[in-house]
Amino acid sequence: MRDDHRELRLFLHLAQTLNFGRTSLDCHVSPATLTRTVQRLEAGIGHRLFDRGARGVSLTAEGHRFREYAVQAVELWRIYREEHPDPAELTGHLTLFATVTACQALLPDLLAPFRAAHPQVRLDLRTGDAAAALARLDEGEADVAVAGIPPRLPEPLVSRTVTVTELVLVTARDRPDPDLDGPFVLPHRGLVREAADRWFRARGRTPDVACEPDGHEGLLTLVALGCGTGVVPRLVLENSAVRERLAVIPADPPPEPFPIGLCVRRADLRRPLVATLWSLTAPW
Repeated sequence: MRDDHRELRLFLHLAQTLNFGRTSLDCHVSPATLTRTVQRLEAGIGHRLFDRGARGVSLTAEGHRFREYAVQAVELWRIYREEHPDPAELTGHLTLFATVTACQALLPDLLAPFRAAHPQVRLDLRTGDAAAALARLDEGEADVAVAGIPPRLPEPLVSRTVTVTELVLVTARDRPDPDLDGPFVLPHRGLVREAADRWFRARGRTPDVACEPDGHEGLLTLVALGCGTGVVPRLVLENSAVRERLAVIPADPPPEPFPIGLCVRRADLRRPLVATLWSLTAPW
């Protein structure tokens, strides 16, 4: 973006030095360019800004008044540009948190528009347990999280759904006569565990829980080893290295769908990097 305040900056420098030669040298403009700049400003406001006499250059009364305006205008412009930089000039880094599955299945397409538009922004990507995603965000350890969206999001956070995946029941493919009687392998905590518990309650059942791993990927490994029936997002199953060793068990009714979204702190939508990423993310 062109600096529309360049002429004001030249005026302010000259108002300080009261020396055309020194301002020309310091601001890297020719004396003729500086003179034409002053003439354009004077023509625009309809008053002389400087007097040139035998004793040197001085500000006129109108020049003193215009200097007050120029100082305020340049300062307001500086503050605005700090809060709303030209998107082409975005720099810095964003810390993102996502599960391994989200990194592989969602982030390449999700972040591609932002990365193409702003290649100079450094992306710091951290992975971990899905259940910890919103906590990491809320505690300020990440700027952005790609995570499951709870029915009620904490007030400081805001989300935008980017996909919805089914929750499916899976078992080892070679397990004889798989059914829904258990035992079960369920996440130790998090939104998938909460959804699974709601599904069991709706069916009037208390599951026989054999294992409670922290992550979905580890859960599928235990299911593939025959430890029990698991409940996972289909997105995790489809991107699992052990998916060929697993089979989906039909459930009627199935567990409720699982929305996944881009989550940020509401206050951070005022930050240029976060706001730009948010604007380039298409809602589901």
